[in-house]
Amino acid sequence: MSESLTLQPLEGGHDCHDPQSPTATLHPQGVGRGCPREHPEGHKGEAVVVEPTSRQQPRTKADKSATTTLRLTEIFLSLQGETSRAGLPTVFVRLTGCPLRCRWCDTTYSFQGGETVTLTSLLARVADYGVPTVCVTGGEPLAQKNCLPLLTALCDAGYSVSLETSGALDVSKVDSRVSRIVDIKPPASGEEARNRWENVAHLTPHDEIKFVLANRADYEWAREVIQAQKLAQVCPILFSPVQGELPPAQLAEWILADRLPVRMQVQLHKILWGNTPGT
Repeated sequence: MSESLTLQPLEGGHDCHDPQSPTATLHPQGVGRGCPREHPEGHKGEAVVVEPTSRQQPRTKADKSATTTLRLTEIFLSLQGETSRAGLPTVFVRLTGCPLRCRWCDTTYSFQGGETVTLTSLLARVADYGVPTVCVTGGEPLAQKNCLPLLTALCDAGYSVSLETSGALDVSKVDSRVSRIVDIKPPASGEEARNRWENVAHLTPHDEIKFVLANRADYEWAREVIQAQKLAQVCPILFSPVQGELPPAQLAEWILADRLPVRMQVQLHKILWGNTPGT
């Protein structure tokens, strides 16, 4: 008998061959299987009920959180340096790994390594910081399948959650309560071919699109994409200059000259603390 079966006494008589019975019956040891015949003296119609294994209790959310794992590069408290949330105290959860290799990436240290953590422990570490705003970033966080349950768990816990993603992976399954910050990679990034244009159809005014631009050619390309994809009707658009390659004032002048419906931004955290990891 399988150890997963639950055995319990059944009071009174029974019909061992009743096809409508939801349970199976087993006779006490030494009693034959001849159910149509009368039970031997002393049997008294007693049997044991075998409950189907499907009736076992389902796993709870807490059980799943304790066994769901992610690869974490770092978690820290800082001011949000970009997007419409710039300046807000934010807990950053930086997941490990990225399938892209953008030429100017400033978080290459997150491509490998990190530590394996459970969802339960990660949520506890976020809570320790005591702020309501959380940003899940990378690397490319969506490269880890358990990023999705992490985002949902953070929303369920009452946090205001944003996701920074390269735009190369499907964003349609991300919890609708999350603000998706989706990069669109220009030619100078070296990853233009990885743009997943299908993502645009899934975005809402709650989300944001970001272009990081290195030169005039990138700017003109982005301007054409905005028009062709009608992005201004989808969600807010962010333009950022590549640090050390495109002077912020130059990008600002181009935006003003063309009256583009975009928000110019610079990386506040780098102005405050430089290119230091964990800031």
